[in-house]
Amino acid sequence: MPTSQSTSGARKAWMALLLLPFIFSLYAPSYNTLSPSFIGIPFFYWYQMLWIVLSGLITVVVYFLVKE
Repeated sequence: MPTSQSTSGARKAWMALLLLPFIFSLYAPSYNTLSPSFIGIPFFYWYQMLWIVLSGLITVVVYFLVKE
């Protein structure tokens, strides 16, 4: 079944969400700090761990939204 232009554009828009983890984790100066800490873990580390979880969730959401 061929996809229309609007469907293809919507798929690309949803797939653009996959860039978020890269954008937010590659700019290290934005999170290169010790505070605020979370249960004794400095911000630098828990921010990166948070993006691991968020990346998985974003991937699952995009997968289900763009699959045919």
